Amino acid sequence: MNKGLLLGAALGLSLACSMPGAAQEKGIWRAASKTAKSITGDVAFGDERISIYFSGYAIAQIRPLTPVEIGAAFDSDSTAGGSGNLYRLSIPGTKKFMHGTTMCGGEETQWLATYSVGKSLQMSFFSGATMPVFTPEALGSSTNLCGTYSYVR
Repeated sequence: MNKGLLLGAALGLSLACSMPGAAQEKGIWRAASKTAKSITGDVAFGDERISIYFSGYAIAQIRPLTPVEIGAAFDSDSTAGGSGNLYRLSIPGTKKFMHGTTMCGGEETQWLATYSVGKSLQMSFFSGATMPVFTPEALGSSTNLCGTYSYVR
């Protein structure tokens, strides 16, 4: 086999495996929690956009979340598997969703944390320019956490 072809195949495989969390989030998710059903409705993840209540927003993946951060942010067992990511986005504080609700009161929504395992997805939205800290202490006293929503496939 040609060394160049083998090297290209190995590089392609490593790139394909380098972002498994983002791939798990892609697609359409049905609102499952009461808050998701009453505020966001169903959502759809793409490579660079998320659609919430018929509006699309650009997203940029900042970094994967560690299992300990996932446990703190989503009150899950850190050994349960799955993956999570932190995204940057901008949803204006004036944007109205279902029933006239807003995502973060009158503040701009700037951060999105996700946790997907199997056929379920949880998302937490945050306001503020400062990146959220994912420890139980920081999240317990956070005034920037806007809400956490659950979705299923």
